[in-house]
Amino acid sequence: MITKMTKYSFVLLSEQTTDFLNKLQDLGMVDINRHEKAVDQHSRDLTDKLLHINQTVIKLGLVAKEKTDKKIEPFQGDGDSLLKEATELFSKRESLKTTLHSLSEQMKAAEPWGPFNLQDVEKIRDLGYAIHAYSQPVRHFNTKWEKQYPLHVLKKTDKQINFIVLEVPGEQPYNFPVNEAVFPAVPCNLLEEEILEKEAELQQCNTRLDILSDHIPLLKSYANELSSKLDLYLAGVSAEKQVEDHINLLTGFAPTENSAELEAFLEKESLYYLSTPAESSDNPPVKLKNSWFGSLFEPIGNMYMLPLYDELDLTPYFPPFYMLFFGFCLGDMGYGLLLMILGFAGRYFLPKMKGYLNLVFFLGLGAVIMAALPGVFFGMKVTDLFPSVTKNQDFLFQFNDMQMFWFAILFGLFQIVFARVLTGIDSIKRKGWQHGMAPFGWAILIVWATIAYASTMVENLNLPKPVSTTMLVVSISLIVLFSNPEGPVYKRFGKGLWAMYDITGIFGDMLSYIRLFGLGTSGGILGMVVNTLALSLSGIPYIGWLFTLVLLLFGHALVLGLSALGAFVHPMRLTFVEFYKNASFTGGGREYKPLRVKE
Repeated sequence: MITKMTKYSFVLLSEQTTDFLNKLQDLGMVDINRHEKAVDQHSRDLTDKLLHINQTVIKLGLVAKEKTDKKIEPFQGDGDSLLKEATELFSKRESLKTTLHSLSEQMKAAEPWGPFNLQDVEKIRDLGYAIHAYSQPVRHFNTKWEKQYPLHVLKKTDKQINFIVLEVPGEQPYNFPVNEAVFPAVPCNLLEEEILEKEAELQQCNTRLDILSDHIPLLKSYANELSSKLDLYLAGVSAEKQVEDHINLLTGFAPTENSAELEAFLEKESLYYLSTPAESSDNPPVKLKNSWFGSLFEPIGNMYMLPLYDELDLTPYFPPFYMLFFGFCLGDMGYGLLLMILGFAGRYFLPKMKGYLNLVFFLGLGAVIMAALPGVFFGMKVTDLFPSVTKNQDFLFQFNDMQMFWFAILFGLFQIVFARVLTGIDSIKRKGWQHGMAPFGWAILIVWATIAYASTMVENLNLPKPVSTTMLVVSISLIVLFSNPEGPVYKRFGKGLWAMYDITGIFGDMLSYIRLFGLGTSGGILGMVVNTLALSLSGIPYIGWLFTLVLLLFGHALVLGLSALGAFVHPMRLTFVEFYKNASFTGGGREYKPLRVKE
């Protein structure tokens, strides 16, 4: 459900504004209307710095992952000095890497010529000689050239020979019967020394970054401090200036349940304010307040968007469906049991992630419940393992593929009907009884069509003709007459007939739920394949059992990861597209962000 908000208007002298906003930030209760983006140079500088800190935290996080020495060394300084040093080190590291790459390329070109002295080269050129360099395969080198030309071999291997020929000034035009090569400007011995020097600098740089990576919390704390300053500043510049900039008018929202505490604070500060119940036209922020179970699924709902302030919050209604849809897609009791164990045990080792781990536990529970219908346990059928389970009951562990197929469709139709009924009840409460009739009409029509189709395969499902006719007439009448309940009857009738076209959309929504069956079946088949492959290795003498165990562990871990990913994404799609659409969800609400000191 959406927490009721109260709108507050504060009238302050300009010189009071900063002090008042600081106190509101300490109180951490009021969502002040403020700019969401930078509005001037100061706010742009703060925003850029926050972005820079975030990028540095990510880079230091990567360094921390690659760090081998787990020893933590102290850092002398604050968050700002840490940011500056890390920035300089990252920049230096990239520069050194670029330099080393360039030196390595030069080394590759210079190495075939071997070491030489640059001073000797300069002396030769000072004497007026021109140096010509050549590189030839040994088999193509003519030994007579050494007698005919002033030739000097710099380096010779089994396959290649590199040499230089001097052009004597003043003699006949220079002519040598081989294509000239590029002579290196720097010898390989000097390049090697420079590479070693740069590698030492890079090592020092990396060592210092390893130390800084242990102090990421200090950088995050600095970011929170700047974020609080930016939030406070944007709230201040958002104030409306009145009476030649001497008076500021601030507008904010606070949960109505906190009104007594907030107003006591305002009275103590002797501030003039006005308070009224928030209305949708005020665009108040949205704060969700759900049961313990429903709040576990709020992060999933927030991935889509928040409801508008005056809209029905669907968070309390989709969790049971999502949990069971997840279980349907996972399709294996064994995998569900592993998730339950992971969620339950993980809460004690990762208390900060307790909410997410509780969610994992219930998603695993959904998998155990839904996979109990076909009876799949780590790719095996429960009825094959324990045939006696079928003696006293004929429901659990006995659904075949066709039954699971139809169950997926019926489950989806039930969610669609539930969404329509929910929309009808909410519309009656918010807008009046006429606005809720069309959703009820659709719900009746879907139920009638489902039973009518099912009765063609199961004779016992035939409805009495008067009941069937009544359902059909009532449903169509409600849709045609109340799809647009405002205006004269002839306009209602025309728009109502057009609304009947939505039946094609409902048919498409129904088919979307087949993905539940497809994913669940594929997961079970993959588990069965892993079992078959693993058991085929058990016949290897002596070590077959080891190969079997390794393949079972690795294979089922892989299948669990793939199945869990699909089981998380596809029910989300069914929730946000099929359920939200049929529940007439609009969305677009803004999150409740009270002015507070960030920790």
